[in-house]
Amino acid sequence: MPILHIVIPVYNEQDTLAECLERIHAAAIPAGWQKHLIIVDDASTDGTARVLEVVTEATIVAHTVNMGKGAALLTGFDVILGTLRSSADPGHGTPATPADDASDRQHLVIIQDADMEYDPADYAALLAPCISEQAQVVYGNRFGLHRSFNRFRERLHMWGNRLLTMISNFFTGQRVRDMECCYKVFDLDVLRRLRPMLTEPGFGIEPQMTAAVSRLGIRIVNVPIHYTPRKFDEGKKIKWSDAVWALPVMWREWCITRQYHRTQGGGS
Repeated sequence: MPILHIVIPVYNEQDTLAECLERIHAAAIPAGWQKHLIIVDDASTDGTARVLEVVTEATIVAHTVNMGKGAALLTGFDVILGTLRSSADPGHGTPATPADDASDRQHLVIIQDADMEYDPADYAALLAPCISEQAQVVYGNRFGLHRSFNRFRERLHMWGNRLLTMISNFFTGQRVRDMECCYKVFDLDVLRRLRPMLTEPGFGIEPQMTAAVSRLGIRIVNVPIHYTPRKFDEGKKIKWSDAVWALPVMWREWCITRQYHRTQGGGS
């Protein structure tokens, strides 16, 4: 049976996690597909662990030390690839086996933040290009449907994201609309090839992932999504310092890509 693996990095989301999981379970996906939730608690210090105690239909992994969103995603990816079998806790559900008799196209991966900024109702639209085999990688675009950024910080955040996306596109040759968007979809074949190239523990995972996809010669397809921005006092975590840190990551990945193509005989 085709499986949608939903990787959910969580850090101090006690106020939104339960509702987020409800929305995920309620979200429509194509007929015949099933959902496999992988929740990675990145050493939350609030009541997130108590919320997770009553979650039954998910694979749950808990970091003992806070390491960042990137590290949480990598843990989730490793669960999907079967390298963290010990994470299967009977009390928290049994993880699906990724690659038995099914093809890689029958296993899709999507990243889902737990902060309620993103709406799982967009899953069907995000999955469609992959299921129809028009794409192997899909990124959500927060600026396609959500155009009302009223607060000054929202507008500042929006323009910062667009600037980073523009720089990322310059380095990668992609035409991504929203590089920092949480919603990224890829099939199992892409995940297998991406995973050895991913190392960033923090928000630098976003430009690194984009660069790695480009290194593989895969075109990224953009799909507009719904978006409800939250304020920092409501728990928003990404900061301007994270944006600044993305710049050296993009430069480093570009240098790695140049060397990769030289090694592969693809020129400079």
